[in-house]
Amino acid sequence: MESNAGYDALDLQLLHALEVDARAPFSRIATVLGVSDQTVARRFRRLQTEADLRVVGVRCAAAEDSLDHWLLRVRCAPEGAMAIAEALARRPDTSWIGLTSGGTEVTCTANARTRGHADDLLIGKLPRTPHIVDIRAHQLLHRFYGGPSGWLSKSGALSPGQAAALAPAPARENPGPAVITAEDEPLVAALEQDGRATYPELQKATGRSESAVKRRLAQLVATGALYVDVEFDSDQLGYRNVSMLCITTAPRALHTVGEELATHPEVAYAAATTGPSNLMTVVVTRDTSHLYRYLSDRLGRLDGVEHVETMPFLRRVKQLTYRPFRG
Repeated sequence: MESNAGYDALDLQLLHALEVDARAPFSRIATVLGVSDQTVARRFRRLQTEADLRVVGVRCAAAEDSLDHWLLRVRCAPEGAMAIAEALARRPDTSWIGLTSGGTEVTCTANARTRGHADDLLIGKLPRTPHIVDIRAHQLLHRFYGGPSGWLSKSGALSPGQAAALAPAPARENPGPAVITAEDEPLVAALEQDGRATYPELQKATGRSESAVKRRLAQLVATGALYVDVEFDSDQLGYRNVSMLCITTAPRALHTVGEELATHPEVAYAAATTGPSNLMTVVVTRDTSHLYRYLSDRLGRLDGVEHVETMPFLRRVKQLTYRPFRG
């Protein structure tokens, strides 16, 4: 992967390092990258300002049996699409919101903790919203790639040795079941606001001792109940095309195709879904020519792929966190 003008290999290495361990101290990242702590801190602040870099805690769906994940495709009258996208973006249970289909469709993922929560959104609020023409809701059944596995891990920005040196140490003992309890909520909420919050800041937010915070955070991460992720504007790295693909495969080929998609450098997310198509993937490419080559060559050669619907994001409204559109 080559960086865009103004960003170099060190910027990509820093982003990749944060994907490996988003809470790693700058001193450890600096040692692995062979630069000073001040250089890492300066690059981090620049990426925050110019590439919308944020580090946030994310609840892991696989860890909570009651957490259903949905892909929503909301077809709207053109005059209402942006307002609906922003309203969905302000909800804490949504992510990866964008405008597709010429600006007449809002796509997003939504997390429902309970059946009542899902019904409230899918049957209650959305159908009564003005300007909505049609709603298609597809449950996400199995994730092949994404979540804790970051897109930049495929970039080769870090060598295998560097990535291994930055990887968090494995848990020394069985951390127990992957469950976020009511007592954990203040800790998780603080990390959802700032995934790099210091231990004294987390101690203040939770009212627990610093040692208790460290121990519980390590347990939540080790079980997979929580992970700390990075979001950034891939446009700034020269990858200006983000598209959602709804792929139909023969049922017998579903798992094989999903596993293969997970290895593609362009694929940032891939999951099996319910609905007319049975796979959804998000691909990141430099431009339309790169997207065409991916569709016709790499994806087109996969046995079992029967149909592909391609929906470029005209505007990305929300990744993990929402920032109002600035014009």
